[in-house]
Amino acid sequence: MSTTVHRIYIAIMSLIVLATLLGIGYYGYSYYRLPVEERFFSGQHQWLKPSGPLGHGFGIAGTLFMTIGVFFYMARKRLRSLSRMGTLKYWLEFHIFLCTLGPILVLYHTSMKFGGLVSISFWSMVAVFLSGIIGRFIYIQIPRTIEGRELTLNEVQNQRQDIVLLLKNEYNLDEESYRLISKTLINNLTEEGSSKPKGMLGNYFADRRFVKQLKRSLKVNQLSKSQKREVLNLVKGEISLNGKIERLTTMQNLFKYWHVAHLPFAFVMLIIMIIHVVVTIVFGYRWIF
Repeated sequence: MSTTVHRIYIAIMSLIVLATLLGIGYYGYSYYRLPVEERFFSGQHQWLKPSGPLGHGFGIAGTLFMTIGVFFYMARKRLRSLSRMGTLKYWLEFHIFLCTLGPILVLYHTSMKFGGLVSISFWSMVAVFLSGIIGRFIYIQIPRTIEGRELTLNEVQNQRQDIVLLLKNEYNLDEESYRLISKTLINNLTEEGSSKPKGMLGNYFADRRFVKQLKRSLKVNQLSKSQKREVLNLVKGEISLNGKIERLTTMQNLFKYWHVAHLPFAFVMLIIMIIHVVVTIVFGYRWIF
């Protein structure tokens, strides 16, 4: 999948989620904001109540989306027979899409009111959703191959290049720009005893300040716009790689601990959801068929 196609793929999924959230919310706003005891008198009650055609449909669709998102992604990760069916990165993105769209539909299925055993499933779903956002952040901090395999520290370090030497040979930078890049990339990012602030937040703002300073410095160089962009991309890539090397072990450990929190909530949600579906069918609730 090319970069352009991938961006369109992400944009379409994001638009679907946003349109679903805002579209149903706008349509049912006057109903969802009513107290429970007044909803019966609303003209939208027969459609949007949990057992209504739309409300029930939201629950069915949301349940299917979450089930497909969870089990298909787990199958792709664990079954070698599926290893050739697309890269794991794209499967993860589709898993996130379905497991974001599903909870939104389930939320509208409840008509914003829930209690009893179902409330445990709902709040487990919320916990899974929120922990999924955290897990996605941790996941992208760990360098991986295009197929999604996690890289070792040695593999990441082998990706590093002598960017200072490369810039010196390929671009005619002035002394100030060359010294700025050398000092930041060599001293602040690689040497012990650096004066650069420690911690992810401190490093993030320090890197942003450096990039802004470098942009100002590059203005006095006799470089074309494309060359300036290439220099900035090289420097940003090296900064990102250095940051990932520094955080690699920490993020790997966090990802292991994250699974301990994410998976139990997911199983609780799925088990209670199955019980809810079975009880609904046993008591004779039907949708449009």
